[in-house]
Amino acid sequence: MKSSMPSNCYGGIFDWNVAISRLDELEALSAEPGLWENPDKAQTLMKEKNRLAQRVGEVRHVETTLNDNVEMISLAEAEGDESLVEESCAHIKTLAKAARKLQLQSLLSGEADENGAYLEVNAGAGGTEACDWAGMLLRMYVRWAESHGYKVSYLDETEGDGAGIKSTTIKVEGAQAYGWLKHESGVHRLVRISPFDSQARRHTSFASVSVSPIVDENIEIEILEKDLRVDTFRSSGAGGQHVNRTDSAVRITHNPTGIVVSCQAQRSQHQNRASAMEMLKARLYERELKIREAVSDSQYDSKSDIGWGHQIRSYVLQPYQMIKDLRTGVERTDSQTVLDGDLDDFMHASLALKLGGENAGEISDIS
Repeated sequence: MKSSMPSNCYGGIFDWNVAISRLDELEALSAEPGLWENPDKAQTLMKEKNRLAQRVGEVRHVETTLNDNVEMISLAEAEGDESLVEESCAHIKTLAKAARKLQLQSLLSGEADENGAYLEVNAGAGGTEACDWAGMLLRMYVRWAESHGYKVSYLDETEGDGAGIKSTTIKVEGAQAYGWLKHESGVHRLVRISPFDSQARRHTSFASVSVSPIVDENIEIEILEKDLRVDTFRSSGAGGQHVNRTDSAVRITHNPTGIVVSCQAQRSQHQNRASAMEMLKARLYERELKIREAVSDSQYDSKSDIGWGHQIRSYVLQPYQMIKDLRTGVERTDSQTVLDGDLDDFMHASLALKLGGENAGEISDIS
């Protein structure tokens, strides 16, 4: 496998001067008469320009609004209008939260952070209980994605025996989906009174989450056909809204790395193969990113043990309610709200801890 990966054009944490210079350059290039002679290049350029213009516009909006409210406070104090002073101060407090969120977004500067993502959930050992927990995690991430305006597509699903799922892969499309989701990779632990236990005993279950970036046209991944084993099979389960039940499902194994991907969402075997190849490119790309970061195989290998000693977050529902991220220390007691997709606190803290080196608890409190 060979790959060619672009560097971030404004690199590192969002640099205002570099961003302005790059935006001016992109605007000049977009005005050239021959731009659309190469449609692919033009679309890539316009996509970058629009994304950068949005980020610059957000910063300018905060700056302008702050100046307007500071000026309004000065005028209101001169006129003795206390209500207007209080109103402007309230606007500034709201603006402070927006500024802190922009500060956090500036950390989304990795090579693939702007891309969409593939998210895979796998049940650990434990039969029905673990499969049910994997299904709960999948629902949590789908709700998070939909609440943030992302498009979710189901690509592969293996149902559990009696409840939940053994494994599922979804595609989350939209700007910065990978940047937000990538720190969710790892093992998630659930402690609860099992609804499947007639004696109402507490059970501990595990499920793993793996996140890979969608590979766009700027990233070249060369995969040799001789390195692949391609199998076709009939989709598993009883059918339903997410997965097509025909003999067109495709599983691809990349022999040099042992990475396995599969897709069963379409009726066409060719479409499923194309989707599976895109997923394989994403997994290989993510693998190379992790190697670049000098992370050990045990941290980025999705086939690591799904159990004790590997978890990143603990979800305790009985005898008390507490969801705690073991990396950042962020805790929540409103477990149902979190399981309904309210994950921003955890994502903010993980991103700040991983990339910013700031106090995770402080920077996560921006909602």
